[in-house]
Amino acid sequence: MTKQYLKPLALAVSLALAVTACGKSETGDQAGPAASTTAPAKASTAAPAAASTTAAAAPKSVFDVSELDANGNACQDFNSFVNSKWVAANPIPNDRTRWGSFDKLADDSLNTQHQIVDDAAKGADQAKSGSIEQKIGLIYKAGMDDAAIEKAGYDPIKPQLDAIAALKNGAAVADYITQRYAQGDGQVFQFGSGADFKHADMQIAYANEAGLGLPTKDYYSKPDYKAKRDAYVEHIAKALQLTGVSEADAKKQAADVLAFETKLADASLTPTEERDPNNQYHFVSVKDADKITPHFSWDKFFAAQGVTVDKGFSLSQPKFFAGFDKLLASAPVEQWQAYLRFHTIDNASAYLSKAFQDNLFDFYGKTMAGQPEQKPRWKRVLSAVNESMGEALGQLYVAKTFTPEAKQRAQELVDNVRNALKARIENLDWMSPTTKEKAIAKWNTFLPKIGYPDKWRDWSGLNISGDNYYGDVEAAAKFNYDYDIAKIGKPTDRKEWGMTPQTVNAYYNPTDNTINFPAAILQPPFFDAKADDAINYGGIGAVIGHESSHGFDDQGSQFDGAGNQVDWWTKDDKAKFESRTDRLVKQFDDYAPIKDKPNLHVNGKLTLGENIADLGGLNVAYDALQEALKKNPQEAGQKIDGYTEDQRFFLNWARVWRGSVREQQAELYLNTDPHAPASLRAIAAPSNMEAFATAFQCKPGDAMVRSGDKQVKIW
Repeated sequence: MTKQYLKPLALAVSLALAVTACGKSETGDQAGPAASTTAPAKASTAAPAAASTTAAAAPKSVFDVSELDANGNACQDFNSFVNSKWVAANPIPNDRTRWGSFDKLADDSLNTQHQIVDDAAKGADQAKSGSIEQKIGLIYKAGMDDAAIEKAGYDPIKPQLDAIAALKNGAAVADYITQRYAQGDGQVFQFGSGADFKHADMQIAYANEAGLGLPTKDYYSKPDYKAKRDAYVEHIAKALQLTGVSEADAKKQAADVLAFETKLADASLTPTEERDPNNQYHFVSVKDADKITPHFSWDKFFAAQGVTVDKGFSLSQPKFFAGFDKLLASAPVEQWQAYLRFHTIDNASAYLSKAFQDNLFDFYGKTMAGQPEQKPRWKRVLSAVNESMGEALGQLYVAKTFTPEAKQRAQELVDNVRNALKARIENLDWMSPTTKEKAIAKWNTFLPKIGYPDKWRDWSGLNISGDNYYGDVEAAAKFNYDYDIAKIGKPTDRKEWGMTPQTVNAYYNPTDNTINFPAAILQPPFFDAKADDAINYGGIGAVIGHESSHGFDDQGSQFDGAGNQVDWWTKDDKAKFESRTDRLVKQFDDYAPIKDKPNLHVNGKLTLGENIADLGGLNVAYDALQEALKKNPQEAGQKIDGYTEDQRFFLNWARVWRGSVREQQAELYLNTDPHAPASLRAIAAPSNMEAFATAFQCKPGDAMVRSGDKQVKIW
């Protein structure tokens, strides 16, 4: 139930960002079931796929060429050529911080979900007792009952606030954190299950750093963010005052919270450091963990959670936990109380009365992200439904929108793109046969998952009342937490999903070596059954290639086909790989995407994994298109709306990334997001491809043409 800036718990990498300032899904509310306690995985790009890999030639493309800028130059700024007219005609809605292809498709998904939950709420009294339809309907109904929520005020969290007020010392604080975790309410750090980096076939416990209300450690120390810190202190004080704390005392406690979090931030990793797998895994025995945190008993913690730890667990960031322990020993209990009190309020604010909701939005929405208006109430409540019962809602969504035939057609496209990746690996001129053999062995164990899980979760143990919004969300958080930690000590299930079917995204997870494509992304502009092959390979094909390439990016390349973190490279091949990736880092370091802030650049190291996946994925998808055209020669060389198949391929790639973002949100993304800005993703990979220059007859010296050492080729 936390709304703090969540640290990545895993290596899972997704195609596109879906997080706002307060840790919520920017697209609306499509985050999966409560993810605040899950452990290591890495999300990557997302893409849709769902039709035959070859399409009959059509006289007119599904790509609307009237959207192209007739005065633009594809060889100078391909993103502007493809997307500037659409962006100008589609301003960002007031309840959004960005708007583009992903967001529009996500809105379509939300509208479908809205109909599902609205129908469920209306029929909750008549629905089968204990059914997912009834439970979803009851949560949504409770969340839309403004009168009951206003009447309750902050009564739902008074027991927690009273317990915090009664704390006497650091030992009592440690016990409180332990007991709240047992209720599914994580405090200070994150805890959950995940595949063991060294024995990925088994799930172990992971404890990860967290606990900050600002995006990164830099926000607590750098002069550039003083205004944000001041606004944060005001936000904290307002939250405290809403629960009856006097103005003077609230200001003092707010200052204490900032000072406390500043010490936590000092012990925390930067976003770039977080991407290093070596900073996400540190296996220790319980005895050794207790030496790092002598004032916090892990034995007692595990007993309270009902978790049995055999040989040990991952205390993933020892420096952070040593800092946490130091605060248990040295911070005045009043400072701990202020910190716990504020985060209890802030974490609950979305489920409390309007004053709390508005205070949450004023800081995280307006101040941090520049969003003028809150999303409508139904979207915010739908977000809570997704957090609480995301996969259950996905079960209803799939039944309404996604056919088995679509899943089968998507599988064909996945197979074709994966085969193109294999061919690329086999034909690399910079990799030795020894390393190639290991790379192909990893490729052979890829597990593609398309649309939705083969087996749906059982929700029979979750009790929803329908008349207590906060209580129902809290019950779901506890249920999901218990579900997650029950995996500890058990075999890893590679068929389990970490993303809901209604999410417009996709991801790769190196610890189980799976590529995952939810149903909601298997739609235009990514995949269109009416489209020619070039459009589909430039959309969903590139997404499939992207996710597959994550298996061989700077993180994924550290894991083998079984999901274990092992070095399968020769020393010479690793050096060649890093030489190429270093050039890609430099390319992105040079980008300064915010017009009014030319000194604010992309962080090439932070975004490296996604940039490798974009470059590799687009190349692989292009190869797959050429193979498809060989099987469909009547389409090869044919122009549609005046554009060749190669041109349409790149046009659709750029269309996928069309959109705009508010300046404050753009700056936040540059500081925290492992994805480069969408406008750059439209042009960066194509600019490194000779096929693009050939397709659009670009010449050396054109902005979209990189050559020599400036051109990067990896996979």
